Amino acid sequence: MSTAVVLFTRDLRVHDQPALAEAVRTQTHVVPMFVLDDAILRGLDAPNRISFLLDALDDLRISLRERGADLIVRRGDPVGETLRMACAIGAQTVFVGGDASACAQARERRLERECAAEHIDLRVLNTVAIVPPHAVAPTGRDHYRVFTPYWRRWQALPLRDVLPAPARVQLPSGLEPGELPTLPSLTSLGTSPELEPGGERAGRDRLAWTRSDESSRLSAHLHFGCISALEVAARMRDQPQGDGILRRLCWRDFFLQLLAANPSLPREDLRPRRDHWREDDEALARWREGSTGYPIVDAGMRQLAREGWLPNRARLIVASFLTKTLGQDWRLGADHFARLLVDADVASNVGNWQWMAGTGVDTRPNRVLNPVRQAKRYDADGAYVRRYVHELAEVAAAYVHEPWKAPAAAAPRDYPAPIDHVDVAAA
Repeated sequence: MSTAVVLFTRDLRVHDQPALAEAVRTQTHVVPMFVLDDAILRGLDAPNRISFLLDALDDLRISLRERGADLIVRRGDPVGETLRMACAIGAQTVFVGGDASACAQARERRLERECAAEHIDLRVLNTVAIVPPHAVAPTGRDHYRVFTPYWRRWQALPLRDVLPAPARVQLPSGLEPGELPTLPSLTSLGTSPELEPGGERAGRDRLAWTRSDESSRLSAHLHFGCISALEVAARMRDQPQGDGILRRLCWRDFFLQLLAANPSLPREDLRPRRDHWREDDEALARWREGSTGYPIVDAGMRQLAREGWLPNRARLIVASFLTKTLGQDWRLGADHFARLLVDADVASNVGNWQWMAGTGVDTRPNRVLNPVRQAKRYDADGAYVRRYVHELAEVAAAYVHEPWKAPAAAAPRDYPAPIDHVDVAAA
């Protein structure tokens, strides 16, 4: 009888999970496994993501138990723990999903070496992207640096069929499944007060009522693989006006292939700036707190702290304000997002920050988003600002985006004045 280990990483689901589906199709016994990586956990100052991860693992365990199996949980080095399990059960094959980050690629290379040394077959399948990195490239290059031609190629590619969840997964006997840790055992930091729950069931519920003309809020579920990006794309291709979500999914794949080809992207400029970043600790602190005095910026930063999520337009506005208006290093913004965003995917987080900072793939690197103009265009009635900036809840509509223009009698009493030395007129 044949036996395999399926190492879950950022693909925590049973529906459209190519590694699990192929293992169940080709093997008699399958061991679904997740390893809490101590090297990552030690440096992970991100309680929102840890909480969402634990939700997702608990939900995956329930789904596997419903199919006659379990999620085998271990803690330590993923490569060492996986090989230890494979050797203990006499597995002939290890299945794992491929990914783009330097950490994921290093893990894959180590798995390949260690499996070869034990005469175990390693199968790496695409469980994260719709179009995996290196699958398409322009003539003469190994990856795209301009989105539009990538989008054209991406749109034209056929999608594989969406895979059903396996009806049954058969474990070898005698395995100790291991306990899932509690949130307090992994971090002493608190989560955002309005954090959404994680897990495949929550993701599929959200996908079921997602419409193509609204924000889907699927990004955290996509980041952890609680839902399949390919399944989302397949649904959106059948919907009128589904191009908006498809385009965002394409950006996700675009940044994955950019990161795979440029592993230093999280710390180094793709296109270095000629000038220097400013150092202004007070301005940075006010940006983080949502007290810049620019309502649309503050609304975005306060939503981030409250929910661990931001709509795309708000991300662009607050990133432009930090890098272009305040002149602060994009890495400071990316690190803050990584601490709070549940969906802080390395590729998309860093790719978008570099894009906005003018150091990445934006073909207009000097673009600046004027926060007042952006607010009037995308929050014309001030509803977004009023929801998150309570000091402006009663301010007249004419002044909600520019409270400094309000007459003294109508001015908000406890809302901060705009940061000094900020020129938004040029934006």
